[in-house]
This record gives sequence, structure tokens and C-alpha cells, in this order.
Amino acid sequence: MLKALSAHRLYRTAALTLPLLAIHGTVHADPVSEEDELALVYGASDSVSIATGNLQTLRRAPAVATVITAADIAAMGATDLDQVLESVPGVHVNRTPNSNSPLYVVRGIVSAYTPQILMLQNGVPITTSYVGNKGNIWAGYPVEHIARIEIIRGPGSALYGSDAYSGVINIITKGPGEVLGTEVGARAGTFRSYDGWVQHGGKLGPVEVAAYLRVGQTDGSDRIVEADAQSRNDALFKTHASLAPGRLNNQYKAIDGNLDLIYGQWRARLGYKKRYDMGTGAGIASALDPLGRQQSERITGTLAWAEPQLTRDWGLGASLSSQQYSQEVSAIYQLLPPGLTFPTGTFPNGMLGAPETYERNYRLAGYADYSGWRDHHARIGAGHDDLELYRAQEFRNFNYAPNGTPIPLPAVIDVTNTTPFMRPQRRKVDYLYLQDEWNFATDWNLTAGIRHDHYSDFGGTTNPRLALVWDASFDLTAKLLYGRAFRAPAFLESYGISNPVALGNPNLKPERNATTEMSFNWQARTDATVNLTFYRYDMKDIIRTVVNPVPGTGATYANAGDQRGHGVELESSWNVTRDLHLSGNYAWQRSTDQTTHTDAGYAPRQHAYGRADWSYANGYQAGAQLNWVAGRERAFGDARPAIADYTTVDLTLATRNGRNQWNFALALRNAFNADVREPSPAPGLTLPHDLPMAPRTISLQASYKM
Repeated sequence: MLKALSAHRLYRTAALTLPLLAIHGTVHADPVSEEDELALVYGASDSVSIATGNLQTLRRAPAVATVITAADIAAMGATDLDQVLESVPGVHVNRTPNSNSPLYVVRGIVSAYTPQILMLQNGVPITTSYVGNKGNIWAGYPVEHIARIEIIRGPGSALYGSDAYSGVINIITKGPGEVLGTEVGARAGTFRSYDGWVQHGGKLGPVEVAAYLRVGQTDGSDRIVEADAQSRNDALFKTHASLAPGRLNNQYKAIDGNLDLIYGQWRARLGYKKRYDMGTGAGIASALDPLGRQQSERITGTLAWAEPQLTRDWGLGASLSSQQYSQEVSAIYQLLPPGLTFPTGTFPNGMLGAPETYERNYRLAGYADYSGWRDHHARIGAGHDDLELYRAQEFRNFNYAPNGTPIPLPAVIDVTNTTPFMRPQRRKVDYLYLQDEWNFATDWNLTAGIRHDHYSDFGGTTNPRLALVWDASFDLTAKLLYGRAFRAPAFLESYGISNPVALGNPNLKPERNATTEMSFNWQARTDATVNLTFYRYDMKDIIRTVVNPVPGTGATYANAGDQRGHGVELESSWNVTRDLHLSGNYAWQRSTDQTTHTDAGYAPRQHAYGRADWSYANGYQAGAQLNWVAGRERAFGDARPAIADYTTVDLTLATRNGRNQWNFALALRNAFNADVREPSPAPGLTLPHDLPMAPRTISLQASYKM
């Protein structure tokens, strides 16, 4: 009886939220049930919603997609989003020296900030306008309040607009149905890492409520950096200022919160993410900085209304969302250490700087859904985005020579009103999209969509997609997919003004990408599936810095690159017995820079992942996973040998007790202490030995459900 009631509520809430999925900035895809009820009603990880806006089985969805549930995350022993994404075929988590920020590399597409992948939280973009990604002061994303993660590999601009270029990641947090009652938890681990959280789900009169709060801190991985950017300066100018060999500075403190309210056809969500007292990784300028501290604050809000059956054939929905985001420097960055010398002068106190940005973004969208035509399901949607970097300020003790060499100033001064790195900017976007799902014959379905975006600063762009899905037999589905995508220039790329080695260019055009995919989904047996995907993409107008024609005047962003790539992805899942589950994937890719006709670099050519989950005794579970990363070539101009391959093994032991009982989890990551390194930027002169990742770590978690 209880499960029947929960399933009924799941259907009711899903009916209210799923229609908003097809709207850029207003996607609401939350299934509202506990994990076992998801399996009964939706087939757990066998369904996806961000491919079209309608819930569909993965096998028939017109996209190459992966879904990871809360149960999967627990079985992995994952404590952060990055650990989860590494398990997705075709996805690898790289790192930047600046703040140790993660770069989500999809199918070989990687850049300095990787803005080419669109990240959503409950369907709402969390893109920051300054560099175009999720924000560089990231410092992790907790997983305790995640219900599921949906990942599309390949273009999605026909539905989501800018940045849905190499893929889309949608993080769906737990709603009132997933958090029935109260859960408290705590975790401690290596590097003096501590977390504590509480989440609650229930009703307040007629309002369904879910709330989550987490606080945490860590000293972070403190691996040794053998040489840094200042090491090269020391060699050039005969100084001894570098702090290398020295330790990474990956510490941070964290606060995360969510509030989810459902009342009838209305749903309101509030989110909060703050990182503070945060170190600079290997340094903002790839020189070790033990003193600099920074913080970011993200406040998100969404109010959505949906009536999926206003009439027999029509459904309507609308939403308004906002994001307030800031990046601040709480202790001034030591970009280069005391004692450094350039031809322009000496910095006795080091080269110091504090650039800060403040943004506010608003998104309004609506849709109409029509199913009155036989064998068709059509949608039309429109929206308006107002994206504003309303404040940019900077303090520093240097100016620049025309060739980009810093010139020392006698003290740190406020250059906000004289020569800042950026001035306030505002961008408005209007868009319209159409989509039709046509079941034109038995076992055949054609999804066609097109979207036009008009930007106030660079004009319009139109992006189509086509997806043909054929149920060839009861156990085999074939897909042929084509889509175009774009990435709008970030504010830094268009409007940066003070750094002569990376000047902004207001005449930039969007990056473009066209991808063709062929995918086969085979139900090998009732308890085993195999998926095989082939793809090819063609990138145009890639935004890069180009040396200015006049010698000694630095470089400017320009549309100056093309890249082509192709690859194959194989994934499989097998329930060997009721208590043993095996899964894994293998990805191979080759991406070529069309300017140099060499490997585009940084991304693994081969990536394999395997996982085994074993439930034993009553309420106990053990897990093991292996991650193999291989074939990472250097980018053009980087003479270093190819970066070393690595293999890591993670182990997990956990309990799976019911309510009013304690649960415990013990996770050992990189159990054999592999020397894992991610590639530093070409030509490799700043961090010649690359960026070292965490060694063996251990964490112990305890939680109690009431």
C-alpha cells in the first residue's frame, strides 16, 4: 500500500515537473521517489529526461546518454561529483593549476577553462559569464543530496543553447519524495577532511518540503610540485625566488544548502554554494602561493509552474530563475613570489594581485506542448536571458609593458577605474525553439528540433538536430544522430582589456561544432546490456589567443582554430546474480588540430572503467572499481614526452540498513598509491612535471535516517 501511494505521488509530481525539461534554463526532471521506487516506476538508471524533455528509456532516447543514480553514487563510495563523472564513458576529469579546478573533458574536447560543456542544476544553467564555465573557484560538489545525474555526450544546443557543445551534465537534487524523514551524516578522511550534513523531507501543511545543509573543510592534497613558473624565471634572470619544490595549496571550507518546495502546480527551489578560505592550487599564475586565499558564493533560485494537461492536447509551463555569483580574494594572491626580477624591475614583496567579479543572471522561459496530431508530440518554447557582470574590481602592485611583462609599482593599488582586467558587461539573449517527436512507422521514431538564439553583442545563431531511432528487434535498438552546437564567447574572451598577453576581442564569433553519432543498444539477456557508439565531430572557429601582428604587443583572442575528432564508446552492465553486479566501459578517441595536423592534446586516447558491486550477508555491500587512463599526447609546441598512463583502484565497504538505523561506509581511493598526474598547459614551461593528483586516501562516513 505504501509503495502504491508513493508511486502515485511520483507520477503526479513528475507530471508537473517533466514538461519543463525542454526549456533552456527551466529543466525540471526530478523523479520523486526513493531509489527502490524509482526502479519500480522508472527503471532506475534505465530512463533519461534531458534528451527531449520527456521521460524516456535510455534505449529509445534520441541521444547518447548516461544516468547515474543515488544508489550508484553510494556503491562507488564517491564523496564528490568529480569522482562520479570519471565513471562516464568518454568523460575524463582533468585539472587546472589555477585553483585545482576540474575540467570536464568530453570526447577529447578540452581548453583552458572547458566552457564547452553545459552544467545544469535541476535543469538550470550554472554557467558564469566571466570565463563561460561553472566558475573557476569550484572546490567540489557534494553528492549526499543528489538523486541522479543525467549526462548527454554530444551536442545539445538545439534544446539548451550555448555551451551544450561537447555535452550536458544535469545534476538533479533530492526532492520531497526522495528524502522522506530526516537524515544526519558525518564523514572524516585524509588531509584533515571533515563534513557534516542534515537533510529532511516531509510536508508543511499542503506544501511538500525538502531541505539540505552541509558544512565541511579540508586541507586538500598537498603533493609536492618539483618546479613551477618561477623556477623558469629564476633560470632566466639568475634569481632564487621560487618556492618549488613545495606543496600544493588545495585547502578550502564549504557550505552547501538547498530548499525545495512543491505546492500544487508550483515548484520553488533555492540553492546556496559557498567556498571560502580556499587555496590557489598550484598558483593562479602556476607559481606556488601559500598565502593567497579566495572565495566564491553562488545563490540560485527557480520558480516554476506547469500544467501538463491544460486541455486534452495542450500543456503549458513557465519558469523564472536567477543566479547570483561572486569570486572574491580574501587574502591577496601572490602571483609570483618575493624576490622575482624581470627586465622591467624587481618585486621585493612578490607580484601581488586581487581580481574580483560579481555576476547576476536572470532567465525567463515558457513552453507549449501539443499532442493532438496523430503520432506526433510537438513543443514550442521561447525565453529571455539577462546575463550581467555588474562589478569587476582589481588591486595589484604592477602594470604591464606592451609585450605583457609586468612592471613593478611601489605598492598595491586599486586599478579598477584605470587599467582593470575587465569592466562591467551585460548580455541579453532571446531564443525560440521547435521540437517534434514523430513515430512515423512501427518501431521507428524521428526527433527533429531547431533553435535560434539572438545575442545582443554578436548576433544570432541557429542550431538543428535530427535523431532517428529504430527498434530493430525486441532486444536491439539502433540510433542515427546529427546535431550542431555553439559556444558563445565568454566575457573574458570578448572584453578583457588590461592583460596584453590575452586581450579581449569584441568581434569574436561563437565556436561551432557538428557531430554525427551512430549508436546500438543491445539487451544481450534479461540481466545484461551492451551499448556501442561511434561518433565524429567537426569544430570550427575555436577561440584561442593569437600573437598580435606587431611584435612585442602581446596576443588577442580570435576565432583561430579547427579540430576534428572521432571515436568509439563501449559500455556494458550485467547483473550476474541477485547479489553481484558488474559494469564497465571503454572509450577510444582521436582528436586532431586542423591547424597543426597534430593531436589536440591533453585528453586520453584510451579510457577504461570497471566496477563490481557485491551485496553480502544482510545489509552489507562491498565494491571495487578500476580506472585506466592512457594515451595522453602533448599539444603542439610542447616538447615533453607524452604524459604517463595510470591505473587507480578504489575499494568500498558499506552497510545498507533501513530507517532508524545507522549506516557506515569506508572508502579507500587510489588504493595502490599510483602516481597520478594531469597535464599542465603547453608548452610546459610553467609546471614541467605536470600537476600531481591525490595519493591514497581514506574516508569513513556515518549516517542515520529517522
